[in-house]
Amino acid sequence: MTQRIKIKEIKTTHKDSADRFNPSNRIYVRAAYGFFQKLRRYTGWGLILLFLALPMIRWNGHQAILLDFDKQQFHIFNMTLFPQDLTLLAWLFIIAAFALFFFTTYLGRIWCGYTCPQTVWTFIFIWFEERFEGSANKRKRLDQMPWDFNKIWRKTAKHSGWLVVSLFTGLAFCSYFVPVEKLYGDFFTLQSSSLVLLSIFIFTISTYANAGWMRSIFCIHMCPYSRFQSAMFDKNTYIVGYDTKRGESRGPRRRNADPKELGLGDCVDCDLCVQVCPSGIDIREGLQYECINCGACVDACDATMDKMGYPRGLISYTSEQKLEGKETHVLRPKIIGYGLMLGIMIVMFTVNIFNLSSAEMEVLRDRTALYRENSEGLIENTYTLKILNKTLTAQTYDLSISGLQDAQLIGPKQIVINSGEILTQPIAVAVDAYGIKAKKVMITITLTSSSGDVEKIEQQSPFFIGL
Repeated sequence: MTQRIKIKEIKTTHKDSADRFNPSNRIYVRAAYGFFQKLRRYTGWGLILLFLALPMIRWNGHQAILLDFDKQQFHIFNMTLFPQDLTLLAWLFIIAAFALFFFTTYLGRIWCGYTCPQTVWTFIFIWFEERFEGSANKRKRLDQMPWDFNKIWRKTAKHSGWLVVSLFTGLAFCSYFVPVEKLYGDFFTLQSSSLVLLSIFIFTISTYANAGWMRSIFCIHMCPYSRFQSAMFDKNTYIVGYDTKRGESRGPRRRNADPKELGLGDCVDCDLCVQVCPSGIDIREGLQYECINCGACVDACDATMDKMGYPRGLISYTSEQKLEGKETHVLRPKIIGYGLMLGIMIVMFTVNIFNLSSAEMEVLRDRTALYRENSEGLIENTYTLKILNKTLTAQTYDLSISGLQDAQLIGPKQIVINSGEILTQPIAVAVDAYGIKAKKVMITITLTSSSGDVEKIEQQSPFFIGL
């Protein structure tokens, strides 16, 4: 006879929690106040102001940061980069990857909780909800009420605020690619191009949808970070954790009651930690991949502990090692390895920046013939120079050759190249081969700025005398 396996029914500990995995269920986030929320709020506002202000700054007569794809020039303060310099972007991605590994291993999802744009804009949109629709309980009741004038004007005001924030977010984003004066001037005078309008529209709608309508599911269903964070976490990683030994068994009690006499822990089961969580999770059930380490539950629990006269820290930034009563080891092989690689990548990136040249030259030899003898009896090699001026002004360069005695340069001795221009210049080098035993000699072609404002550019190429 087959024995049936007993199945235990699992029930949520939060009596009012909705299925957070269902996109149609909305989470009504309660406002939280405390040290970590102030830190998150001030960090968020600082990043927003930086995001808005950077394109507005003027630097040496141009926009401080302008990624001009039309002219293929990328201005970043004193640097002007061209497509040939975009290998720096690969270094930035590598640095970002190792920084992610390092800080996640050390501090968990600190990026998600304090600096991720999704989190920052989500809390801005929640601020509009609180101003026009009230607290979490009022917002929930308002959604359950039939449509009337009060509900219509509150919803309209909230969504209008969301759209205004989204619009200026889209404009701010586009101002990194279109000059600020032209972008705002053309947009508010209805003269923007269709491409600019489409870009603003897409970014506006994306911001409105992500931070307004999809914020309760974005981090759970769409962000890959929560899925692979477990590969970087270990028992020494700082996370938001609940002290089960101290908190259990949880239950309500009077403020002046002794929890030990009642057989209770310090958790009063007020559920505030769940109500303030933007992901709608219960941190008391252990570490969950939806947790973004924003610290809202820490502040809410600390406020409750203060009211009850209990020590703070029932929910805190801690580690699994500490929760088990062991010592947290900050310096460990994994974090040291990530830190060393991050430092090496930053050094390599810095070296590449300092080695950026203001001009580039490529020397292409004539592929049809290695050499030829001209009418004067001289051995002649032909070359094609491709020269890029990476400065913001036109430059005059003196062209010269070295490495071959008595060689003649056939072509212009001085050339003018406009800013950002790639000049294709054919030249020839001729020499009397009498007395030269070598069949191939390396020559150096040199560009020297007439003004002396930019560095000298040198490029070697072979000169063939015979086979």
